[in-house]
Amino acid sequence: MQALCGIHVDSPPVIPALTTSYAHGTSSTPFLHATVGEILQQTVERWPDREAMAFLQDGVRKTFAQFQQEVDQAAAGLLALGLKKGDRLGMWGPNTYEWILFQFATAKAGIILVSLNPAYQAREVEFALQKVGCKAVVCPTQFKTQKYCDMLRQICPEIESSSPGGIKSSRYCCWCSIADIRQPGMFHLDDVMQAGSSQYKQQLQDLQRKLSCDDPINIQFTSGTTGAPKGATLSHHNIVNNAYYVGNRIGYPWRPHPRICLPVPLYHCFGSVGGGICMAVHGISIVFPSAGYDGRANLAALESERCTVIYGTPTMFVDMLNQPDLAKYDLSSVEAGIMAGSPCPPEVVRKVIQTMGVKGLTIGYGTTENSPVTFFGNPTDNMERKSETVGYIMDHLEAKIVNPTSGEIVPLGETGEIMIRGYCVMLGYWNDESKTSECITKDGWYKTGDIGSMDACSYCRIEGRIKDMIIRGGENIYPAEIEQFLHTHPKVVEAQIAHFKIPRYILFVNSYPLTVTAKQRIRETTQTSLSILYRLPFND
Repeated sequence: MQALCGIHVDSPPVIPALTTSYAHGTSSTPFLHATVGEILQQTVERWPDREAMAFLQDGVRKTFAQFQQEVDQAAAGLLALGLKKGDRLGMWGPNTYEWILFQFATAKAGIILVSLNPAYQAREVEFALQKVGCKAVVCPTQFKTQKYCDMLRQICPEIESSSPGGIKSSRYCCWCSIADIRQPGMFHLDDVMQAGSSQYKQQLQDLQRKLSCDDPINIQFTSGTTGAPKGATLSHHNIVNNAYYVGNRIGYPWRPHPRICLPVPLYHCFGSVGGGICMAVHGISIVFPSAGYDGRANLAALESERCTVIYGTPTMFVDMLNQPDLAKYDLSSVEAGIMAGSPCPPEVVRKVIQTMGVKGLTIGYGTTENSPVTFFGNPTDNMERKSETVGYIMDHLEAKIVNPTSGEIVPLGETGEIMIRGYCVMLGYWNDESKTSECITKDGWYKTGDIGSMDACSYCRIEGRIKDMIIRGGENIYPAEIEQFLHTHPKVVEAQIAHFKIPRYILFVNSYPLTVTAKQRIRETTQTSLSILYRLPFND
């Protein structure tokens, strides 16, 4: 008898249908065959006067019609500066209007946007810019302690004596830098907007016929925890459809007017695809509480903007839960949310639902290389599925759980490496065929490096990373398992297991060093004998 492998995902699967740890998410919803620019145009025609975004810290608000007008102006300006289809432009900075403006302007002009971590230091940004051959970089002059323009001058001293657009350097590939304050050798943002004359707007219009939804449009650098960062290259088709199916599952098409509070960084797939591209695909409004993460600003935005959806990593939600004045904020408008970006402890999920009242909270799982979401919950899932799993397989994707050694599909409920195949898989790592072939098999399966299990309805449980596995007394132990257990103690706010260490000592701390995405990260410079860190409430 033929094994069953299809699982219908138009609604949450309730009838066990799988017979092995392989699932194909069958769906009656066809792909969107469109570029990012075409998707935005369709939404503008439907809701021209709807607010597309609000940047509360800077006081910037744009309707979809206003936004598209400025996108076209910026795109024409980039063409006037000499950038061409296929060129790479680095976007380096926090969550500001300019970030999302250039996200869409580059897409409209066929220029590949390179998302640069705003926490990068000079050496790191130089590596990224050189790796993908950026022709231009856009950045603020400074944000908090990050002095972006100074770092650009550090890696390319010739900027100081160059005219804007005329940088010539043997080390620095960029010949064009764009900043928010006038700097020697750099264009000002206003220069770009003013350069987009009617001639270049016509050139932009003519260019649209030459763009394909299969063109690369975004390079997202992986964190590089196992080596130098790699540039995952994504197409219009990758990100437009991932945003489409994620939005469908959380219910954007049937919710009256979704307003999303977006504290996650735009440079990360969670923010740029789940936020920016979802905005264009589904006509939702995005509220940015602050340029950098600020827990109290998030709560204030939820109340003042009457947001209906909240995005965040587990650490962001923990921070919001532990704001001392949480109870004073009116969060009654919040209907749903997405928690993703790192393992989501069940206790944190339950607290967000019970304490913040986010009844429709959903958990997502994916990787940058998969555009990013591959498993995703449904707002109507029961508490066990919401807190114990990362949801079920996404539309039109295949997933399998395999024995990491033999490559054979494991029985339902058994753990193994999660592998993904389908439209979401990246085009490859930019200019790195060897690394690409290491993680994408000849038959198109992407090897995630994550360990998990699958049930008969395709709901997936994440156990941890293969490289983080600890073998103790013949048992395989994953840091996530220990963290989830520690979270059950009422006095533990957060728990983090340091990588590659066998637990021996306990250290009580008041805060953790975090990545810019607010994912947990204990630096490897930590004392070698240290393995478990607890974060306790400040008053204990």
